[in-house]
Amino acid sequence: MSTIEHAAEVFTQGGIIAYPTEAVFGLGCDPDNDKAVRKLLSLKQRSVDKGLILLAANYSQLLPYLNDDAINQEKRFSILSRWPDAITQVLPAKRNISPLLCGAFDSIAVRITNHPDVVALCKLTNKAIVSTSANLAGQPPATTWQQVEQQLGDKVDCIIKADTLGFLKPTSIINGLTGDIIRQ
Repeated sequence: MSTIEHAAEVFTQGGIIAYPTEAVFGLGCDPDNDKAVRKLLSLKQRSVDKGLILLAANYSQLLPYLNDDAINQEKRFSILSRWPDAITQVLPAKRNISPLLCGAFDSIAVRITNHPDVVALCKLTNKAIVSTSANLAGQPPATTWQQVEQQLGDKVDCIIKADTLGFLKPTSIINGLTGDIIRQ
């Protein structure tokens, strides 16, 4: 069984996965498994109000979480033209998604990634994955799998031992509808 196949198995069983992204390691789980999302928030000591990011291999994997009807065609073209790049976009959330994903907001942060391991995992599970930096709240995010192992090794169910894409800082976060920068 490959690492990605193992990670997909952990994902479907409600486990927590540490995986490389563009600049840092992320912690993730199945966004439709509230028990797994609560476990992730607890592990990270992260407030439920903050919400989480979803990573996907393609836009269709984000549709179960987005209020796509609230995005006109022109805006959709603009949103899609920014990916797959290291840009997280905050977009209108569907009303019926778990409040654990969007926190205190009526929007959700999403990104289509081109990290090959995350793309492979999302394709294998045919779903988006929760993404939050691999660290305890207030600590610097892990940039290598060795740092993840050192800080969180016994708390995660699977670590994808690969490199990030080498970006020097976490992704920018923008309002996908207005283009306003939330985090540079």
